[in-house]
Amino acid sequence: MRVLIIGAGIGGLATALSLHAAGIDCVLADSAAELRPLGVGINIQPHAVRELTELGLGEALSTTGIATSVQTYTNRYGQPILTLPRGRSAGYAWPQYSIHRGHLQMLMLAAVKERLGPEKVRLSLAFEAFEQDSGSVTALMRDLRTGRSVAETGDVLVGADGLHSTVRRRLHPDDPPLRWSGIRLWRGAVETVPFLDGSTLLVAGSNLSKKFVAYPISAEAGRRGRALVNWVAELNVAGTGTSWEADWTAAGALEDVLPHFADWAFPYLDVAGLIENTERILHYPMVDRDPLPFWGEGRVTLLGDAAHPMYPIGSNGGSQAVLDARVLARALAGTPNPLKGLSEYEDERLAPTTKLVLAHRELPMDETIKKVDERAPQGFADIANVLTPAELAHMSEAQKRITDMDVAALNERPSWNVTR
Repeated sequence: MRVLIIGAGIGGLATALSLHAAGIDCVLADSAAELRPLGVGINIQPHAVRELTELGLGEALSTTGIATSVQTYTNRYGQPILTLPRGRSAGYAWPQYSIHRGHLQMLMLAAVKERLGPEKVRLSLAFEAFEQDSGSVTALMRDLRTGRSVAETGDVLVGADGLHSTVRRRLHPDDPPLRWSGIRLWRGAVETVPFLDGSTLLVAGSNLSKKFVAYPISAEAGRRGRALVNWVAELNVAGTGTSWEADWTAAGALEDVLPHFADWAFPYLDVAGLIENTERILHYPMVDRDPLPFWGEGRVTLLGDAAHPMYPIGSNGGSQAVLDARVLARALAGTPNPLKGLSEYEDERLAPTTKLVLAHRELPMDETIKKVDERAPQGFADIANVLTPAELAHMSEAQKRITDMDVAALNERPSWNVTR
């Protein structure tokens, strides 16, 4: 069996590593001329960290990222509403990691090149279409360096080519445009002094108006007594609509974001200072896509953001792509029939990812935070004077619904490692 993977992001690289571990041949194609450590921070949940650890990346993750201790929700004054343990602190056998997305991609790319060989990663190839018959599938691509057409044939084609997936457009030509939440995001990363315990994921404010997220993402900075802090400033500017535009590398302007958070200064974190001292700010609309009734057709399927892009509020994007990759490899390794393997993969992954996409759209934490803002607009000394225990419990359950899975179920389930 030979698998063609379109896209060498986190999902595509996780797929290559998973297929190789299962004894299945594969090759990756990406339109980039060079894979570089782009982007800012990302969180990898324990269920995905388990899979990456079983792929042999545990040590690399621990020496690169920050093992997140807690996730703290606060009002716009930085006063804590709810603090929830994360990773091992929550009882998982694996940590949650906050890590620079580009650094994660580079350590995965290094593993792919070492294990599969550098020739298995083919760059400057833009996917255009596919052709398939009863015995094979062919990816039709264009070499962006020469303009020549390139054809690669295999048994399976996996579209892991992200939010603007060309593979998805070929499979679903009537797919509507991106669905925009009405929320604009500005992101950046800047080195500063550590805040709180040095491994906290801080979420301040609400998506109903303004929200600020910050967390450290570099173990190397931590070893120097510093913190490379990823921050996200979110502003609700419109009602839900549609958009064709969404480029997570697009530059943002300081003057567009700073005025909205100029007076945000917590006792432990200078929000405005983080924004002001960031060299490169990125701008992005919070978008997703309507869930598909099916992903693939015949020998072609989708994976990661190409299959199920979701709002970045539950730290699920990269994590779900890793789970997709592992389930796909397990399904293909379990049968000599690629069509059967792809069907089993979709049967297992489509329903839970669809549920997550729809749950993220509800912005479930904001209902409770809105109550805090209404009842204590100038802040509070003790959240117990603002919210009832039942309301806090409801908020905790809402967070778990978009982020967590059952601790015991993950810790006790058998490994997904397989050999074909």
